[in-house]
Amino acid sequence: MPTLKAILDPFITMINSLPKVALGPLIIIWMGANMKSIIFMALLINLIVTFITILNGFQNTDQDKIKLFKVFGASKFDIITKLIIPSSRLEIISSLKLNISMSLIGVIMGEFLSCKQGIGYLILYGTQVFNLSLVMCGIFILLLLSFIFFYLINLLDKKLVR
Repeated sequence: MPTLKAILDPFITMINSLPKVALGPLIIIWMGANMKSIIFMALLINLIVTFITILNGFQNTDQDKIKLFKVFGASKFDIITKLIIPSSRLEIISSLKLNISMSLIGVIMGEFLSCKQGIGYLILYGTQVFNLSLVMCGIFILLLLSFIFFYLINLLDKKLVR
């Protein structure tokens, strides 16, 4: 839908350019200082980048293959599920890999702003009391979580290739 894309593209770019952390106080006011605000912060950071990346993958699908599917009588659902999504697999997987770090940033920033528990709080508290062990422990846990999520996404990718 090129018209819809032309209308929404400037707004998506503007929303993406906002520093999501600056919206943190508003999110806390709207949702409260709880787990919901942390999850919302992580989703807000990921949503636009993921949308743009996957949309570009969909748009880069070979138009000749789409025409071929139409000639053979494929429905729009078949074209999407059997051609567009599989041909965009690399963009989807790279978006998921990017989302690992972005989600962790969102969660940590949400915990910095509104919580008294979690890895972000551990790092912030360790910084405030000059306890380098707490800070390094929090960073190590983040690295371990990133590795686990990256490994799971690679397993998913290998399973999809089969």
